[in-house]
Amino acid sequence: PNRDLTPARATMSAVCYRDLKGQKVGVCVSGGLDSKTVSKRLVEAGIEVLAFSADLGQPDETDINNVRVRMATCGVDTIIIDLKDDMAEGCFDVIQAQAKYDGGYWNTTGIGRFVTCRGLVRSMLAEKVTVLSHGATGRGNDQMRFERYTNVLAPQMKVYAPWRDPELLDEFPGRAEMVAYLTTFGIEAFVGPKKKYSTDANLAGLSHEAEDLESVETPMTIVEAEMGVWPQEAPDKIEEVTLKFEHARCVEINGAKLTPVEAIKLANLIGGRNGVGISHALENRIIGTKSRGVYEAPGMELLGSALEFVYQAVLDRRAQALFETLGKHVGSQIYDGRWFDPSTRAAMIAIQELTKSASGTVKVGCYKGNVFFLGLKDVTASLYNEADSSMEKSDGLNPVSSQGFAEIQAVEAKSLARAGLINDEPTKKAKTA
Repeated sequence: PNRDLTPARATMSAVCYRDLKGQKVGVCVSGGLDSKTVSKRLVEAGIEVLAFSADLGQPDETDINNVRVRMATCGVDTIIIDLKDDMAEGCFDVIQAQAKYDGGYWNTTGIGRFVTCRGLVRSMLAEKVTVLSHGATGRGNDQMRFERYTNVLAPQMKVYAPWRDPELLDEFPGRAEMVAYLTTFGIEAFVGPKKKYSTDANLAGLSHEAEDLESVETPMTIVEAEMGVWPQEAPDKIEEVTLKFEHARCVEINGAKLTPVEAIKLANLIGGRNGVGISHALENRIIGTKSRGVYEAPGMELLGSALEFVYQAVLDRRAQALFETLGKHVGSQIYDGRWFDPSTRAAMIAIQELTKSASGTVKVGCYKGNVFFLGLKDVTASLYNEADSSMEKSDGLNPVSSQGFAEIQAVEAKSLARAGLINDEPTKKAKTA
């Protein structure tokens, strides 16, 4: 009766690094200029800092241990967590669900974020870290992913976003200021030539965005393919690939039994050299804006396309429709940083049930960016019956028996017509101003 129903006023004040005194801060690092600048600034402010980095099988990182060496120059110890197996499992889950996002994007960065956050947060909790610091900007998706995953996995842990800290932004408005700051401590820092775009990498693939790619008048071909070649540069010969699946998981490629990590790596190699898996999207960001990306995911595309051919054999029409709905939901959830949410888990359980019979061997051809069907065998749960589908005389479905089904269909069709519910005129187009 006397309750105050006035909504609480929301505040938009960002956490400043000076607020972190007395806390133990775990900084997510790559060993680059941003990581070193933030870590050194926190150390100089008298804050206890411990760095964390994830080994996701990044194809552009020759030795992940170099991160530890680079961060040591800032007076910070670094814990590196090997998450390659977790990353491969995440890839297999997404392939099983066919959980793509806008433009056919295989959610490669989205997979990397839930794998990274789970691995780093667990390690940080073990080290008694009270604040997670991430290096995502205030305009993209990753800030939301890092913070939401931290909130659901460790609600007691605070989050510090340095590139939303007004004091830090004032101190370091650009890369030149970061270099100058680190140089005063004798820390090696190099800006290098301006890049045409930025790249995020992991075992699943590469995401290229920003800089020159922000203009939609710039062709996607300015990107230099790092995991393979552009289709026009691929060999003028079809490469045949045989893949064996058990319960929607690839277990063999070209007769060799493989772990998930090995399967993704080999698929990346085969797909990459044939120009497979390069895509483009003007995607819908979490925060409501659109962004442009060019993506490389040769292994995901090769494995995903091959598995789709198995699904065509084992999923009936209604199962297929439900599967596509669930897969789309999972794709959006991963993109939004909601992999651990109840609806995502429920959808994945349903997908696992729907696809548990997806076992068999499929042969595909890779040719200049394409993956096409060559053959399918040993699919014991296949619903395809050659005799039933044949246009020639066979022992399959008796064509005469279709008469009854046609007559049943006619009942509804004629009822709609008699009721005046059928209109064969073109639909009216919206008026233009």
